[in-house]
Amino acid sequence: MLTHGASSASHRRNRRLSRIINNLKDVWNVFEAEVRRVFSDKTTLVIFLLATAVYPPLYYYIYHREMLTAMPVAVVDLSQGMASKRFAHKLDATPEVNVAYRPANLADAEWLLRHHDVKSIFLIPKDYDYRLAHHETATVTLVTDISSFIYYKNALMGGSNVLIDEMHTTQLEYQAAEGVTGTQAETTVQPLAYDDVKLYNPTGGYASYFIPALLMLVVHQTLFFGICVLCGDANENRKSLKLIPPHLRGRSVYRVTMGRALCFMFIYFPITLFDLWLIPHWFGMPQLGRPSDVMLLVLPYVIAVTCFAMTMGNLFARERMSMLLYCLFFSVILFFLSGAVWPQSNMPRFWLVFSYIFPSTPGIQGFVRINSMGATLAQVRGEYLALWAQAGFYFVTSCFSLRYIKRYRRSAS
Repeated sequence: MLTHGASSASHRRNRRLSRIINNLKDVWNVFEAEVRRVFSDKTTLVIFLLATAVYPPLYYYIYHREMLTAMPVAVVDLSQGMASKRFAHKLDATPEVNVAYRPANLADAEWLLRHHDVKSIFLIPKDYDYRLAHHETATVTLVTDISSFIYYKNALMGGSNVLIDEMHTTQLEYQAAEGVTGTQAETTVQPLAYDDVKLYNPTGGYASYFIPALLMLVVHQTLFFGICVLCGDANENRKSLKLIPPHLRGRSVYRVTMGRALCFMFIYFPITLFDLWLIPHWFGMPQLGRPSDVMLLVLPYVIAVTCFAMTMGNLFARERMSMLLYCLFFSVILFFLSGAVWPQSNMPRFWLVFSYIFPSTPGIQGFVRINSMGATLAQVRGEYLALWAQAGFYFVTSCFSLRYIKRYRRSAS
């Protein structure tokens, strides 16, 4: 009895092991077939390899200067006093702007603005010096080109810094006129000293703020579109069933889905690390997070995007390029929904919930916090778990969508 029972248990273990090995072989066969299919499709190769190799360096090359300096501005000084000239001189000394013109009136300055010779106008009124001399509030009017928010940002930052310094200088002059000088005057004017420290982006650079989120979206959209091209080609030419190994066409779909997902992960995981870590390192961009945390975040991100793309491609990609319009349409929307442009705390609840349909939202949020803010994986636990939840959910939906295609193709034939 003992011998028979041991033999039976051993037999069950062998059968279980044999079943596991056969399943792994099935997954490997699908993986091999999908890799050959990807590398034989020129359109997919261009999307997967060329686009991801060109876009990140191109963006960094364009924005590598980080910020706009010495932006040309015009100063219209109608006061022509010592205080107004001092204001114009300090403004010219700021790194943000360069006083390129000093027209005599506002009309000439507006002509320069319309012809793009200057990006902003600082108008100092006639009573500027008079008001300061009589301890009254003086104003400076800023007229700026808002075709780019960078022009507005530079003009506002340069002007604000000069105004703060001028307020300090003017108050010291008032104190000196009353006989208060030196340390006593400084303490009276500024009783509380402070330092202005910009966290995570000290230079206020455009690339440091903008590019990390954009690169995550590039990974999302190129992977999504490439997979949809393959799915659309299979559906267009009725090759969906032929692409499945013959012994799997009538059975489980999870091995087919897993094999395809492993193919895209095998191709895209190193591409994603190359785009998100190596290229920024070569351009000397800020990278405060640990490489291990980035890798651990990228893993569920690539899985989630892959399974999401396979689901959408199986269900909606009826032709090779049919998903191109959807991809282009949603690119800008996904960037706004990610919270990189507008804070998620100020979004309507519907759009906040809607944004988590797409893996790009938790992916961008998590990567920006790790890469740009130095967070650890534990500190982006919510985004990390959301990516794994999306990966699991979309794996199930991709299996169901493939099963739907199998039944649809059989009924159609």
